[in-house]
Formats: sequence, C-alpha cells, structure tokens
Amino acid sequence: MSETTTRATTGEHERTAERAEAPAAEQEVCPECGGPLVTDEERGETVCDDCGLVVEEDEIDHGPEWRAFDAGEKDQKSRVGAPTTTMMHDRGLSTNIGWQNKDAYGNSLSSSQREKMQRLRTWNERFRTRDSKERNLKQALGEIDRMASALGLPENVRETASVIYRRALQEDLLPGRSIEGVATAALYAAARQASVPRSLDEMTTVSRVDKMELTRTYRYIVRELDLEIKPAEPESYVPRFVSDLDLSDEVERTARRLLEAAREAGQLSGKSPVGLAAAAIYAAALLSNERVTQSEVSEVADISEVTIRNRYKELLESDGVRGLSA
Repeated sequence: MSETTTRATTGEHERTAERAEAPAAEQEVCPECGGPLVTDEERGETVCDDCGLVVEEDEIDHGPEWRAFDAGEKDQKSRVGAPTTTMMHDRGLSTNIGWQNKDAYGNSLSSSQREKMQRLRTWNERFRTRDSKERNLKQALGEIDRMASALGLPENVRETASVIYRRALQEDLLPGRSIEGVATAALYAAARQASVPRSLDEMTTVSRVDKMELTRTYRYIVRELDLEIKPAEPESYVPRFVSDLDLSDEVERTARRLLEAAREAGQLSGKSPVGLAAAAIYAAALLSNERVTQSEVSEVADISEVTIRNRYKELLESDGVRGLSA
C-alpha cells in the first residue's frame, strides 16, 4: 500500500473516531450525508431527516411524566416549588430557615448548633429586607393578611390588596400616612372591587386605625391611583348575612326580590347598603315565616336596630314590596 493511501486511510479513521466521540447533542448535521437532524421525542431518537440514520437512541426524556389539559391543571401538577405571589414582599422567591431546632433526621440540635441556626435566621431576615421600602412592604402585607383572615376574605382579595399597596408604595403615597391606614384602605378597596365588600365598621374592628383615618386614606388612595370602584350594592351583603344568621335560601331569594322592588321604586339611593341589606333580610324572614329578631340582625350586620326599623318601614312602603308581602 502506498504512503498516500496510508495517510488517507489514517485520516478517515481519525475523522470517524472524532465523529464517534462527539456527543450527539452537539451534532447539528448528519455525520454520513450532512443532512439536518430531527429529534423524535416519542421514540427518544435523533435521526437524519434525509437518509434516516439514527444518530442517537434511548435518549432521556426531560419533560414531565404527567399530562395537563389546561393551565390550572398544569400549575397544580407542576413540582418546581411554590408559585410567585404578590402577598409576600419578596414574591416568595427567597429562602426561609425554619424555626424547628432539628436536623434532617428529626434529631435535636446541640446548643452550639442552635445558636448558629439562630444567627443564620437573623442574617437571613436581614438579607430578605435590605432597605426601608422592603421592611415597609413586609409589615403592610402582614397586616393585610391578618385583617383578611379576620374578615374571612378570599385569597384573590388579598392579592388585589397587595397590588394596590405596592402601587401606593411605588408612587410615594405613604409619606404622612401610617402603614396600617394605607394597608386597611387597600384591603377595603380590594374587597369592593371583588364584590365581597365589608363595611367601614367591620374594617375598623380588625384594623389598628380609626374610622375617620380609614375613610380619609381610602379616598386619597382611590383618587391618586385612579381606581375604578363601583358603589356597593345591598345584594352583595345578603348572602353573608343570611349565612351568619343560619337562614334558608328562600329568605335570601325573597330579600333580593325586596331590594329589586325597592330599587325600581327609587328608594335605595342615598341609603347605606348595609342597612338596606339587613332590613331586607329581616323582612324576608318574616315573609318566609322564619323567626329572627332585629337584635340578631343588628349584631350580624353591625348596625343599630333603629336603622333596621327605619329601612324596614321604607321597604314595606314601596308598592312592589306590598305586593310581595301580600
């Protein structure tokens, strides 16, 4: 064999060895014909689109082993950690060191290890709130969560309240106002936007600010942030009051009919929606032969019995209501 032939054969062997050693993932063209490579995920193979050469087989499927048919199911089945949330000052992206002084096997830590873990917790908290704005946001979101839990508000209301407070913080609306006042106003606005309103008296009960400060801060936040909030409807209070009084669905339906008849008669404008809802429920309970006292309704709605009596009389004076009561 000539020297030229030997060099050519040696060069071909070297090129073949290099192709064999190159990872299949790094190859962009077929090693035989130079055609484009296509990955068949169902069979776990990488094949040439021109000649059909199988370049790689038995590949690892890096996708999930489950199937999802909508976005909600996908989020529920995903196991990559908790989703981000606006209800935490760091959106839930930072780590948190647990308070349990135990190791991974459940054994108690020694005194020196407990001191070390406590120092780590302290520094971890300092890193999570690096400046005054983050400390402010952390305190406010904690207040929103506390008040929402006390009022029984759903999670979407807490999310909306957190967004409103973040906007107020970003636009520098807090100077001259307390953190608790702005947080309470944000939660009150979020509850009204979600059609699950709470009265000012209910908000004041769980808040650390008085009613006057809450009203003033709420109007300021709504005006500066240009929030679109519709006036509260009496019907939005009816389901909660009926449930708290343990009355039947018939009472709720009758109360809604009473309010609708009073609206058509023009008797709802300028009156408190809480008082109207309480009076409608009291009247509906009497029409449905279910026993409930004005005192019980007053306690649930957090309004006076005088207000219930006045609104109750006004409801009965409308022509539509007289037709229902008959």
